Amino acid sequence: MKLNKKDLILYAVTDRAWLNGRRLYDDVEKAIRGGATLIQLREKNLTHEEFKAEALEIQQLCRKYKIPFIINDDVELAIEINADGIHVGQDDMEAGNVRNLIGSEKILGVSVRTPEEAIRAEEKGADYLGAGAVFHTGSKLDAVEVSHETLKKICDAVKIPVVAIGGINAKNIHELSESNLAGVAVISAIFASGNIENSARELRNLSENFWG
Repeated sequence: MKLNKKDLILYAVTDRAWLNGRRLYDDVEKAIRGGATLIQLREKNLTHEEFKAEALEIQQLCRKYKIPFIINDDVELAIEINADGIHVGQDDMEAGNVRNLIGSEKILGVSVRTPEEAIRAEEKGADYLGAGAVFHTGSKLDAVEVSHETLKKICDAVKIPVVAIGGINAKNIHELSESNLAGVAVISAIFASGNIENSARELRNLSENFWG
């Protein structure tokens, strides 16, 4: 699957911390119905087999709705299940090595915090970048905050699309409107919401107003 810039307008990253007994599949489907344009499956505490079983379920859901399905960090799993793509951080496998493993047809996303990291990731074959954390976030405890000035510099430094991530919600998304983003990546503002579908719809509308 080739990445379309519009696929990044509302990039939803999963987190099972707020399931409260619900199935992740059901919560992800609510997010897609609300307007999520891409799903990244992020799991830190599952075994390989548990992660694989869950990934296959969510992959089928994304195929049903015809939106990209991205695996976070686990390059081996992404290849094994033929996911649409993989997203890696600066502390994960180097982007050029990932590109060599997944080939030219798969989507490669890379997390960056500086324009220098952004340029290097683009040179190594990244299709898009996730820049942040742009606000304080509780979803990733080791996240380093990226100023909005740096975010603008990252967007201006590369030709590939950039999504902002980290603490973004309906109340603060407007603060990013002057950056040349493709969209926003959101975790808790969708999945910790009391109404996932409505929260996704509100964020989709706001994101389209700024960058659609």
